[in-house]
Amino acid sequence: MNTSTGIAPTGPLTRLLVDPGAVLRQFGHTIAQDGRFAGPAVAAAVLLAAAGFLAARARIRARWQAAYRENARIITVLAPPRVDIHGAEALWSHLLGLLRPPRARLFSGQPHIGFEYCFTRAGASIRVWVPGTVPPQMIERAISAAWPGAHTTTADAATADFAPVPISAAATGGRLVLARSEVLPIQTKYDVDPLRPLLGACASLGGAEYAAVQILARPVTGRRARQARRKVRLLRGGGADTPAQRILDAFTPGARRAPVKTQGGGTGGMDPAQAAQYRAASAKAAGGLWDVRVAYAAASSEPGERESSPRLRGRAHQIASAFSVYSGANWFARKRLSDPAPVLAARAFHGRGHLLAAAELAVIAHLPTDPGAAGIERAGAASIAPPPGILAPNPEEGIKPIGTTDTGIARPVGLAVADARHHLHVMGATGSGKSTLMTHMLLDDVQAGRGAIVVDPKGDMIVDILSRLPASVASRTVLFDADDPACPPRLNVLQCDQVDDRDMVVDNVTGIFSRIFRAYWGPRTDDVFRAACLTLLTNDPSGNSHLGDVADLLTNPVVRARKTAGITDPVLKGFWESYEQLTEANRASIIGPLMNKLRAFLLRSFVRNSIASGPSSFDMGQVLDGGLLLARIPKGILGEQTTQLIGSLIVAKAWQGASKRARIPQSQRIDCSLYLDEGQNFLNLPYPVEDIIAEARGYRLSLTFAHQNLAQLPKDLREGISANARTKVFFNASPEDARELERHTSPLLHAHDLSHLGVYQAAARLVAAGEEKPAFTLRTTPLPPAIPGRDRFIREVARAAFGRAPGPTDDTDTQDAAPAPAEADPRFWPEAD
Repeated sequence: MNTSTGIAPTGPLTRLLVDPGAVLRQFGHTIAQDGRFAGPAVAAAVLLAAAGFLAARARIRARWQAAYRENARIITVLAPPRVDIHGAEALWSHLLGLLRPPRARLFSGQPHIGFEYCFTRAGASIRVWVPGTVPPQMIERAISAAWPGAHTTTADAATADFAPVPISAAATGGRLVLARSEVLPIQTKYDVDPLRPLLGACASLGGAEYAAVQILARPVTGRRARQARRKVRLLRGGGADTPAQRILDAFTPGARRAPVKTQGGGTGGMDPAQAAQYRAASAKAAGGLWDVRVAYAAASSEPGERESSPRLRGRAHQIASAFSVYSGANWFARKRLSDPAPVLAARAFHGRGHLLAAAELAVIAHLPTDPGAAGIERAGAASIAPPPGILAPNPEEGIKPIGTTDTGIARPVGLAVADARHHLHVMGATGSGKSTLMTHMLLDDVQAGRGAIVVDPKGDMIVDILSRLPASVASRTVLFDADDPACPPRLNVLQCDQVDDRDMVVDNVTGIFSRIFRAYWGPRTDDVFRAACLTLLTNDPSGNSHLGDVADLLTNPVVRARKTAGITDPVLKGFWESYEQLTEANRASIIGPLMNKLRAFLLRSFVRNSIASGPSSFDMGQVLDGGLLLARIPKGILGEQTTQLIGSLIVAKAWQGASKRARIPQSQRIDCSLYLDEGQNFLNLPYPVEDIIAEARGYRLSLTFAHQNLAQLPKDLREGISANARTKVFFNASPEDARELERHTSPLLHAHDLSHLGVYQAAARLVAAGEEKPAFTLRTTPLPPAIPGRDRFIREVARAAFGRAPGPTDDTDTQDAAPAPAEADPRFWPEAD
């Protein structure tokens, strides 16, 4: 620029260009002059602004942590019998989806989850802490997907029971941090479960001793991941990887070795150890990353226990030492932790942790893979989700409740009425949930107006049913109760409405007696009994003749002459002619075995009043078309054989009523159900079981057959039920039975699963839309609360409608019924007589 004109430069830009040194010296002089007056104020303002920023940030983060703790949940995880070694990596890779978008992180932060190993004298439990801002169902589903068969239970984390160690206990502990750069990985490849040292360190705790390891983890944001990749690049180039190193490099640029330039960014020319670390760090930074904090504690609630006691310090040292198994390119170092019990209970994630890849997090936070890991409570059986096509209960659509799923979010499971016609086989020990399952199904039948019959040889199930029935069903309920023999309903098994049914009635009654008394029932006894029953039916099919008349027919000549006078059948007439020619001694010898069976049966007043005292007081066909018959016949009151006889006769009468449906079109047949608890006692009809079951489906009679074990079933009954009762619900079974039953549930559920099912847990293979679906597991739901006074009300109304008080003569139905309550309408059904 030309300055010979003598005109001095006036603009600041001109002065800076003409003499930059002078301008900078003048600027520095001005700052120095003004700084003596404004410096303290500026410094104070800067400090106040910084303090305000830090306080605001702390308050915001505290608010975030409070939001995480509010409504937080604890998910307790029971490991399945077989743990997939790759499941943990799948879980943590899946949960990377918890990473929030930048805007959401700005206002609400990034929530973390906690994985905890908690140890007591009873053993180890594995828990997952879920903040209140994360739906626990999401975590449950992720756990179920990672470890099929794992059981999860969710509870409120605010209760003291779910603190890792008791807050009031004396505790010592620490933190575990990565010893080297966080981009270098720990060891992740093992031939055996790396949790073994930790489980061993926390074994054999005393009654007041506790131990815990807590792993808090949150997905890493993009900025943190970029910083990690930058550190990896610096590892390859030999550059600085910390702020301090970068500052030193700025002042001493020649102090570091020149970067090693490799073709294509590879490791050629690098030191082998450095190259191995670079490759490991590159692999770690390439995948999803977690920000992780690891803490541990050993505690004791023994009186007088101190945090510094050698016992607690030794236990804490063992826990920390167990993590040395993860040493590789990186390892864990210990740091002190003050007040470990409340710190672990707070589950707060302050500041930054250390970066771990999903594979690294998986090796320190997973379910034990050793089948015999000490102190680990495992799920007894695998939990399997229901397959597609399994319906939910819906009374309006005719879908009965079965239970709820036990994987992920519990949802109800149902069985369509049309599919129930393929019959239901229920097996399980006493108290496993069979009665609860059948009670739910029965109550649904009653609410929908479908007919149902229940035969209960123990009595508890019907007690539960009576106290939960709707009041509207009282007037159509027939109740046989051995504990209430005063005024029972009548069921005459020798009564038939159609002449064509006589042979079937006689076959049923004779067949039942012969099966129950098979060891003492010969052809002669069968012949006499059959002829006597057929004679009584021929003489009076209306129901005035009953089983009690068999003894009079065989022993009283006057009665015999009257009953046989009108017989025209030559074979039956020939039998009685031969019988009359026998001497009294011969007759006594022939009828003796039969008479002692009948006498033992009829000597019980309940049996005599309900089975052998006159015409039936109800119509079994009407029961099947919308009524309810409850037979409470406990073996402890009646004896085993009497219970079998009464139950079998009721089943025979039900079968007789169902068979009549052959005379009406199938579309007009109303669905009904027959529930047999300990069903092997009552399926004694003289027909093959497979034929009965197949025909019952056509009559729309659904059979629910329940029992305790396979040894109770004769071979023909076992095979018939196995093949023809297509819906299976198996509660806990013995190992021997489980090996037999797994044919119905494999490949998803095996013998081990069937023999280790939990309380009220069952393996189910349902029929849906006529097709057998794969097996899955479920839990029965508790019964609704009992309705006060409902049991007594149902009994009174049922007694008034169908009860018949015994009198001095029982050959007619003239005895007075019990008085009916005002709410009852005994005219609901016309009485059969």
